[in-house]
Amino acid sequence: MYPFTLLIKPAGPDCNLACTYCFYARKEALFAGGPHRMSDKVLEALVRDYMRLGFANCDFAWQGGEPTLMGLEFYRRAVELQRRYGVGGQTVGNALQTNAVLLDDRWCAFLHEHQFLVGVSLDGPQHFHDAYRLDHAGRGTYERVCAAIDACRRHDVQFNILVLLNALNVEAPDELFDFFRERDVRYLQFIPCVERLEGSDRPAEFSITPRQYGDFLCRLFDRWLE
Repeated sequence: MYPFTLLIKPAGPDCNLACTYCFYARKEALFAGGPHRMSDKVLEALVRDYMRLGFANCDFAWQGGEPTLMGLEFYRRAVELQRRYGVGGQTVGNALQTNAVLLDDRWCAFLHEHQFLVGVSLDGPQHFHDAYRLDHAGRGTYERVCAAIDACRRHDVQFNILVLLNALNVEAPDELFDFFRERDVRYLQFIPCVERLEGSDRPAEFSITPRQYGDFLCRLFDRWLE
């Protein structure tokens, strides 16, 4: 049977950041002001019904918004339910995609114990990251993300870095390559930022073009090959 990953957004569009290029924050309007965080009842039904499908590998990908807003006890409960409803021979994987500002030693000890794979959003050096990835007070988040990465390393948490390529950092493949190499980051994802201006077909100012994306990847490949 083919592997299958379930993508889950337990906090819906809720986030503790206000990134300039975020496409998802405004989706809160879809809920008409009603509750949209996952209840314990829904969590149990989701885990139970997914596990009972009988996949040999059951992978849970927790995303957002910001999934850590659900709190650590939510994920303790998820792991407990996975154990309860799993059957002999099944393996379970958990991945957490996060802005990482809430990750501390307590979180990282749990993530290591239960072998979560953590995806951390970091757009490169501080001048690139803090250009768009701001909190609700308009403050940059670079230092908090770096502190979270340090906590992941202290606790031997498996993590990779997700870089959103925008109009600024897409022009600096060498700087990004050197930045991550100097920090011994071995696993990277580069996601193109392509958004329209609201109510228009024109691209937003932080979007990149196909040529920029291609040029970036080609230069990055050349550096890697070297």
